[in-house]
Amino acid sequence: MAFRLPVVADPEIPAGTALSGSGRLPRWLKRPIPKSNANHMTEGLLEELKLETVCDNAKCPNRMECYSQQTATFMILGNVCTRPCGFCAVHRGRPPELPESDEPDRVAEAAARLGLKHVVITSVTRDDLPDGGADHFYRCVVAVRERCGATTEVLTPDFVACKDALERVIQAKPTVFNHNMETVPRLYRRVRGPKSDYRWTLGMMRKVKEYDADVKTKSGLMLGLGEERGELLDALADLRDYDVDFLTLGQYLQPGEKYLPVVRYVPPEEFEELGEIAKSMGFKKVASGPFVRSSYHARDMAETDV
Repeated sequence: MAFRLPVVADPEIPAGTALSGSGRLPRWLKRPIPKSNANHMTEGLLEELKLETVCDNAKCPNRMECYSQQTATFMILGNVCTRPCGFCAVHRGRPPELPESDEPDRVAEAAARLGLKHVVITSVTRDDLPDGGADHFYRCVVAVRERCGATTEVLTPDFVACKDALERVIQAKPTVFNHNMETVPRLYRRVRGPKSDYRWTLGMMRKVKEYDADVKTKSGLMLGLGEERGELLDALADLRDYDVDFLTLGQYLQPGEKYLPVVRYVPPEEFEELGEIAKSMGFKKVASGPFVRSSYHARDMAETDV
């Protein structure tokens, strides 16, 4: 079995941008589904503890691999997002309830039972909450550390207009703070929605270091949305100017017909080249490849000295 996602023409993409293939994935984006009982064990544990993962909700192509290795990226604050991002399969709408007070303990329990040494915690965007869910992030990080002593990585929303939210998250002292830039400035609001702001995102990364210089910072971009090479390199330079330590680059895959189309499938050798360029810019660690996602093999990156 292999993952197969459609390619759709888009009149808003500048002329001359190459589409790879004619509705079929190129060979490097076809991969077998791993066979492992551990996959079912992970699924069962998450169901037992009533936990969400971005692996499931965002239709991540690495889900089966990660579950078979008894790891997952926990998604807190529910499974309904208040932002209409054009690339993300997570359900959007108005969340029906406040954060569940026992969720931090359940995340910590799952991390302990899976034997995780590095725990990645992300969330839907909760513009309906006064602090955007920042205190809930704080409580989850503290609960995991107290329960199993694992290092932690938070992959947060942008907390636009939520005063003091970022500082509250950093007070938990996560090992890594991750917030994905996702794309280049020209495509930013089309990809991430009208509330998102490129400069705000950059400013967040700098503020993390101002709040706690020991926290490592990380960001990632999806390729294949219509970005031009020069725009991409400029965006990477911006991240380095704002002292971002780690970088991930991966191929955008359209999760369904109503989402933004794939404009181009970037070949593995180009990902490798871009990874080398990024390292030369000063990123301490770079993961660049078609199946790379922001939390894919996150522990390896987190253990890098900065």
